[in-house]
Amino acid sequence: MTSLIHPSDTSTQQRARTYRDHQRPLWQRVLFSRDVAVWAALVVVYLYASATVPFFDRPITITYLLLDVAPILLIALPMTLVIITGEIDLSVASTVALASVSFGVLYDKGAPIVLAAVAALLVGVVCGAFNGFLVTVVGLPSLAVTIGTLALYRGIAVGLLGTTAITDFPDGWTDWARGRIGESDIPSIMIPFAVLAIAFIILLHFTAFGRGVYAIGLSEGAARFSGIRVERTKLILFVLAGAVSALAGIYYTLRYGSARGDNANGMELQVIAAVLLGGVSIFGGRGALPGVIAGVLLIGAIGSALRLADQTADVINIVTGLLLVVSVVGSSVLGWISSKRRRRGAPEPQHDSTGSGTTGSGQTEPGNTLTDTDGPVGERERDDR
Repeated sequence: MTSLIHPSDTSTQQRARTYRDHQRPLWQRVLFSRDVAVWAALVVVYLYASATVPFFDRPITITYLLLDVAPILLIALPMTLVIITGEIDLSVASTVALASVSFGVLYDKGAPIVLAAVAALLVGVVCGAFNGFLVTVVGLPSLAVTIGTLALYRGIAVGLLGTTAITDFPDGWTDWARGRIGESDIPSIMIPFAVLAIAFIILLHFTAFGRGVYAIGLSEGAARFSGIRVERTKLILFVLAGAVSALAGIYYTLRYGSARGDNANGMELQVIAAVLLGGVSIFGGRGALPGVIAGVLLIGAIGSALRLADQTADVINIVTGLLLVVSVVGSSVLGWISSKRRRRGAPEPQHDSTGSGTTGSGQTEPGNTLTDTDGPVGERERDDR
């Protein structure tokens, strides 16, 4: 199906870059990875803010930081996989709001709170499945589809409650959403997040399904040729994005004790900014979850420091937008500079009289060509053989 901003030349550059990455020693791939750079930036920001911003280094600040970024952390997990395939989901924040309203309305009408929570999760699944259907079956671009469903889901949420809010939730549930693990400063919501993070890391980095996700982002045609069910994979990812967004909506409702149609307004910008800042390519085919987690925490730490420094929400939004632009433009500029340097330092290939890239013996020189069977797609095919 149609991918988000996926021109053929960019796809070729992505495959070439991934192939070269696999030729480097493991220690270089780890030490000089985007993940390590983002984690290092997080440490620098934390140390600087601790030294310059009053109260930033207090344990309570870390607690509230984690509480604030918990919904973003949750949604960033499936969003990472969606973007790696070359797609995008802009409707996640509206799904959060619709799940929140569904949860609140059902509970307010007398449904048991567990049943209301399950129904809200199903609402998220339906939202994600609808997005996936339009992208994979109808063949519409995910950018256009999710811009439309962003407005659709938000409109339904606001239409169900209007300007009112449902606030009467059981104390035990709201206390858990705001509480901590034992005597520590770590919020309770970090337990389900840790479980989901481990599950998504295993799914993306250690399974055939995850290799297929990368393969689709690198070259959808090559992935389909190698036997990967592209449409089914994308549909599953959109459903996961909807379900996890609904889970974030339930948490958001309980944490703030309020189900409203305007909950999580604008959160999709923070999620996408964190995913791209964490090293995921907007063109697909590249990225890892550890870097994304660091990206979420980095944006959260910057926002927390700015709030403690008495900056307004507008300033925080400006900083988030700048980080999003830097994530996209900076990665492309660095890739262009690196490509120019490699071209200048590369030896001229030997050509025979026919102009083909072969040596005098008529054999193709190793390293002069790169096909769709190189990188993760080729590795998958070789493993299958």
